[in-house]
Amino acid sequence: MTRLRRWWTRRTLRFRITLVVGAVALVALLALSRLGAGLVASTLTGSADAELRVQATDVAGRVHTGAPPAAGPAVRVVDTAGDPVDGRGPLPLRGDEVRRLASGAAITTFGGGEFRRWLAVPVVVPDGSTRLVVASGTLVGGATLLGRAAVGFLFAALVVAGVIALAAWAATRAALRPVDRMRAAAAALPPGERLPLPEPRDELRALAEAINSLLARRDEAVARLERFTGDAAHELRSPVASIRAQAEVAVAHPDPELSEETLRSIASETERMTVLLSDLLALARSDAGRRPAAEAVDVGAAARAAVARLPAGGPAVEIVAPGPARAAASAGEVDLVLDNLLGNAVRHARSLVRVGVLPAGRWVRLVVDDDGPGIPEADRGRVFDRFTRLAPEVSVDGGGAGLGLALVEGLVRGRGGSVAAAAAPEGGARLEVRWPAAS
Repeated sequence: MTRLRRWWTRRTLRFRITLVVGAVALVALLALSRLGAGLVASTLTGSADAELRVQATDVAGRVHTGAPPAAGPAVRVVDTAGDPVDGRGPLPLRGDEVRRLASGAAITTFGGGEFRRWLAVPVVVPDGSTRLVVASGTLVGGATLLGRAAVGFLFAALVVAGVIALAAWAATRAALRPVDRMRAAAAALPPGERLPLPEPRDELRALAEAINSLLARRDEAVARLERFTGDAAHELRSPVASIRAQAEVAVAHPDPELSEETLRSIASETERMTVLLSDLLALARSDAGRRPAAEAVDVGAAARAAVARLPAGGPAVEIVAPGPARAAASAGEVDLVLDNLLGNAVRHARSLVRVGVLPAGRWVRLVVDDDGPGIPEADRGRVFDRFTRLAPEVSVDGGGAGLGLALVEGLVRGRGGSVAAAAAPEGGARLEVRWPAAS
């Protein structure tokens, strides 16, 4: 069965449609042929039965009056067990066939190269016993007629099924020709080009629109990948170049007094590169859809833990979490989102960061406000793009790599949530996250 299925799936669509249509047509025509042959046989036996019944009824009338039956070789008189009472030899019938005749059914036997029809009429004789008047006759030419009818019907079924299969092949070829042209045109399209849409609003137009939509997503994905690869290479080049330059200077001009400062600087650049690589890996996993199973995570408790992880000496951080607010996510994702949002707020805040965690029906809201310079309204949409940094000179550490908010958006939207940037009441930036609430 597996081999047959593999063979079937390797055949072309045109071949499969033609084979299925031809097979269905052949089965239907064979059924009609059998029905036609049955009608011919029924007509033949019906005519014979009418003639035999007339003969048997005439003889039965004489038997009923007690007169000796003037039965010929085609009419016999027997008792209900099939034993002859007309002084002649036994009937060439089996016991079950005699019982069927006694029940009123007509039967057909075959012997000597011909069909013979049998029919019985019951009659009560003067002594009260029951006799069977059995009439039989040869279906002259019946075997020949039925054989020719069967062969003719079979031949006609095969010819018509072949014609239907050829018509299905031609129709399928004509129907799939525009699809073949569309496939060839799509394969030869240069980047940025789209398939022309057919004028009729049929399935081909819908297919062309779907292919154009797929091409648009492909071009967008390729452009995003190229941009992402270029930006990643540019961001990684800076710390690598800095580490190499400092190491070369330290090797060329050994100075014990500057070795500690050089190592500290190299460690800082290495940490920056490690964070960048971790963010890139997390983004790649988010894009690929590889994420752990969702669980009920208390965002309020996670926010308090994230605040505790912040380095000392930064702006004040206030948390407003009046009650449990459990989101359908993973604990690692929630921690990543909080660390990035709080790190972004701390970099840009002057003196205060406020974190709010509130349940809102089917959602859990996380709001992070700061009193920094805020995000211009025109940039609130692209602030979640990768490697986007707005005014890095106003932050404490010159800004990150521009991946934090992109990672936040990828993680939250992967769970069916949303992120948005707005203005905080203090005049700074507000970043709001909505997770689906855990059931």
